[in-house]
Amino acid sequence: MSATTGATPAPRQLLIMTLLLGFASGLPLALSAGTLQAWLTVEGVDLKTIGWLTVLGLPYTYKFAWAPMMDRYRIGPDRFGRRKGWLILLQLTMAGVLFAMSFSSPADEGWLTRLASLAFLLVVLSASFDIVFDAWRAESLRPEQRGLGAAWSVIGYRLAMLTSGGLALMLADLYLGFGGTYRVMAGLCLLLALIAALAPEPSEIRAPTSLRDAVVEPFKEFFGRKAAVIILVAIVLYKLGDAFAGSLSTAFLIRGAGFSPAEVGAVNKGMGLLATLVGGLVGGLWLSKLGLWRALLIFGVLQAITNLGFWWLSIAPPALWQMTIVILLENLAGGMGTAAFVALLMALCDIRFTATQFALLSALASIGRVWVGPVAGVAATDYGWPPFFLGSFVAAFPGIFLIAWLKSQIQVLDQPRVNPSADASDH
Repeated sequence: MSATTGATPAPRQLLIMTLLLGFASGLPLALSAGTLQAWLTVEGVDLKTIGWLTVLGLPYTYKFAWAPMMDRYRIGPDRFGRRKGWLILLQLTMAGVLFAMSFSSPADEGWLTRLASLAFLLVVLSASFDIVFDAWRAESLRPEQRGLGAAWSVIGYRLAMLTSGGLALMLADLYLGFGGTYRVMAGLCLLLALIAALAPEPSEIRAPTSLRDAVVEPFKEFFGRKAAVIILVAIVLYKLGDAFAGSLSTAFLIRGAGFSPAEVGAVNKGMGLLATLVGGLVGGLWLSKLGLWRALLIFGVLQAITNLGFWWLSIAPPALWQMTIVILLENLAGGMGTAAFVALLMALCDIRFTATQFALLSALASIGRVWVGPVAGVAATDYGWPPFFLGSFVAAFPGIFLIAWLKSQIQVLDQPRVNPSADASDH
């Protein structure tokens, strides 16, 4: 079948769809994690069992393993293309899984095993949706749209986590119970499936001709680039200082700085979230003016400097106004850095293998966030809070230095990339 491109959507329409699909991407996360834990706690499940069930989230880390299948195969009618068919099918399937979960009851024999199995299936489907959404976003947004596109998708994702987290818990506690709440979330997934059906399909390109090519060619293409290994190391290190400081921020604010849990919740979780969203929007706007390389450098330095705010709190008497300033600035810079970083990951993907390459790059990007926790705990215990936060400031700079060294490789990513198979047949 010949490749078809269709009408190019207006930039505003594309950004709105990025926001909505970002919401769809973030909605299932709490329903298989925090909200599910609350449900199990209310039902009297012991803490050891709840602790073990946290491993249900592992598919998010290993989603690159089946990403090639989603680059190779399409689902549904030909008019949906490679991406939209998967988006619709996965939302419909998640709706069915959530609906099935809603009827789980401790009165039924084997209910916990059944609920855990459904939750694991939900995670696999959610991770798969992330693969396709990331590919859709990278293929749909032009270079000048990547910053705002990244920001809008992060905003949608965070709003979805509030919906399936805080709002869902309120609904469950005050009105519907957990079963009714999960049925509401299933209905929301049905609505999101309809929204996905309205999404513009990215321009068609020739898919890999075999599953083997879908696995091998993305690696071959990426590692054929100049400084490919250095780029991967920069991806791992760029957010390391931010992750290091943030890994124990709540524990520090309560135990180290002496603020109450209510104060920390209101400022760190409430105002901090708002600052992250504003930072993402500001970062997206500035990225289009600064260019990707300069934005990564400037936002990276801001992320490092705002880590020193925690150091300030660690040596000063606790004052609510100080914590508020530190949290607002730290989350503002973090949101700006995230917008630029996601834009970098999108720009690095070859349009022929977007799903696989983005899944791999995002998995690498999560290494620091996943593994920094144990190191941070030991460092804070052995050396104290002030040296710990000074260390987080220092930890930010290797990634910044690598970004500076990769100037030529990153600056070329701001140029529109020619699709090498735009006029080829799509199999």
